[in-house]
Amino acid sequence: MKSGTWFFMLGILLAAAALNADAQPGADANAALSDDSKACLECHSGLNPGLVGDWKRSRHAVVSPGEALRKSLSERRISNENIPASLKSVAVGCAECHTMNADKHKDSFDHNGYRIHTVVSPTDCAACHPVEADQYGRNLMSHAYGNLQNNMVYRDLMNKVNGTEFFAGKRTDHVPPRAEDDADSCLYCHGTEVQAGDVRKRDTSMGEMEFPVLSGWPNQGVGRINPDGSKGACTACHARHQFSIELARNPHTCSECHKGPDVPAFSVYEVSKHGNIFSSAGKTWNLSSVPWKVGRDFTAPTCAACHVSLLTDAGAGGVIAERTHQMNDRLAWRLMGLVYAHPHPKSPDTSLIRNKAGLPLATELTGEPALDFLIDSVEQDKRKKTLQKVCLSCHTDQWVQGHFNRFERTITMTNAMTLTATRILQTAWEKGYAKGLVQQDSIFNEAIEKKWVEQWLFYGNSTRFSSAMAGADYGVFANGRWQMHRNIQEMLDWLDIRQSAAKKGKK
Repeated sequence: MKSGTWFFMLGILLAAAALNADAQPGADANAALSDDSKACLECHSGLNPGLVGDWKRSRHAVVSPGEALRKSLSERRISNENIPASLKSVAVGCAECHTMNADKHKDSFDHNGYRIHTVVSPTDCAACHPVEADQYGRNLMSHAYGNLQNNMVYRDLMNKVNGTEFFAGKRTDHVPPRAEDDADSCLYCHGTEVQAGDVRKRDTSMGEMEFPVLSGWPNQGVGRINPDGSKGACTACHARHQFSIELARNPHTCSECHKGPDVPAFSVYEVSKHGNIFSSAGKTWNLSSVPWKVGRDFTAPTCAACHVSLLTDAGAGGVIAERTHQMNDRLAWRLMGLVYAHPHPKSPDTSLIRNKAGLPLATELTGEPALDFLIDSVEQDKRKKTLQKVCLSCHTDQWVQGHFNRFERTITMTNAMTLTATRILQTAWEKGYAKGLVQQDSIFNEAIEKKWVEQWLFYGNSTRFSSAMAGADYGVFANGRWQMHRNIQEMLDWLDIRQSAAKKGKK
C-alpha cells in the first residue's frame, strides 16, 4: 500500500458505515447489502463518491427484490415473480448489476477477485424487469443504432452532417466523419456499438490494475449495442445510479434527445399549456408514486404520462393506461417525418423497409406510404383511442375530438408542403441543375437539397409536434408554418435563377 493510504482507507470505511444514511425509499428500507457489494463499496465510496451517493439515494440501495414483490400488482416496480435466490433478499448493489451474466459480456474482466463488466445492459436489468426489457426490445428506440447505421439514406445524411468540409479553390472537399464525430453527434442519442478490446494496465490511486479498452464508450444512447449483444440502455431514461422513476417521468429527461428542431418535443412542451402547468406547479407533484394517479399525483401530463406510465384514476383506482416501454403503443402516427409523416412501422427494425423505388424509406419521395411495412388503419385507430383515453382523464370528449381533428389536418397540410418542396427539387434534378438519385449522387450535398431537408426535418416536424402537443406558437413563426412557406419560395427562387442562367447560356 502506498504511503499515507491508510488515511484514505479510513475515510472509505467511515463512508461505507454511513451507507444508507440518506436513502429515501419509504418505510420498507431494510434490505441488507451482499458481502460482494460491500466489498465494492469499500473502495468506490472513496474513489467515486458521486456515483455511490447517487446509488445511496436509490430504492435499489435499500429495498430487496423480495421486498418489492410484496407490493400489490398495481404498486410493483418489478415484473419478475421468480427472482433468483441470490438476489431476492439483498439490496441491488454494485455486484448484483456488474457481475450479472458475466459470461455473456465480452467486456467482462477480473477485478479484485470478481468477474465484472462495465456496461450494464437491458438483459441484466431483465433479472427483475423482464416485461419492461421485452417491451423496450420491441420499441423503435432499442433499434435506433441499426435504424440509422443500416439505412443508406440516413447514413448518407449523417455523413453530410458530421463530416468536415475543406475549401479547395471554387469548391469544397468533403471528408467523411470519424467514429468520434458520429459518437458525439447522432449516436449520442441513437447509441453507439460498444466493443471490448484488449485488456491494458493502468495506474490508479489503488495501484496498477487491468481494464478492457472499450470503443464506443462512454454512451447511454437508446439503441446502444452492448457487449453482450443486447440493444438499448435503460440509463437513457433511468439515469445512473439512482435509476429513478421520478427522473424518468420528468420532461427534462426526455429533453436530452427531444429538443432540437428535428424532434422538438420538449421545446414544444415548454410553450404548451401542459408545460406551463408543469413549470408552475410541477414541484408539488408526486412523480414517484406507483401507480400514478391522475388528478392526485399530478395535474397535467408529462411525456411519460402520455407514452409510458401506468395511470389510474384518483378515485376507485381504475386503470386509464397500462404501463408500457414500447413507446409507440399509444401512437398512431410517426411524426418525425422521414420524409413524410406516416403510420408507425410494424417492426422496430426500420432498416427492413423498402418503398416501391427500392429506397429504405417508409414513403415514396412523393408521399405514398409503403403500406406493407406500416400498421394498418385498424391498429392506428386502436392506438389513437388508447392515447385519447389518457386525454379524456382531464378533458371532455368534444375537446379531445377537436384537438385530434386539428392535429390530423396538420399532418395533411405538412405532408402537402413537403410534397411541394419535393416537386421543386425533382424539377432541379430532371433539368440537370442539381444531381440526385438518377445520377447516383448524394441527395443531401447541394444547396437546394439542404433546403429540402430543412422543409421536412425541421419545419414539417416542428409544425406537427406543435399541433400534437398543443404548443401551436412554436409551430407558427418559431420554426414552423412561416418557415415552410419561406423555404418553398427560396427553393423556387433558386430554381428560377438556375433556369435563367441556363437560358442565357444558350443565347
